[in-house]
Amino acid sequence: MTLDKLPVGQTRRIAAVGGQGALRRRLLDMGLTPKTQVTVQKVAPMGDPIELRLRGYELTLRLDDAREIALEATDGEAK
Repeated sequence: MTLDKLPVGQTRRIAAVGGQGALRRRLLDMGLTPKTQVTVQKVAPMGDPIELRLRGYELTLRLDDAREIALEATDGEAK
């Protein structure tokens, strides 16, 4: 599952950060690193962007960028 599919209020751990070049570097610099827990706080009225909570702060991220973040699967979920 990718971060753009995570429902509001749920928390997951980041498994991998995709993207290439400047995009990947920017995502990592914002704290979106593997093993970090991230929670979707809100979704904008039109569905984009989403507000995340991680590392004690809120971060707003576009859905296109959120698709590059892979999340760890839970026990009952297919990988």
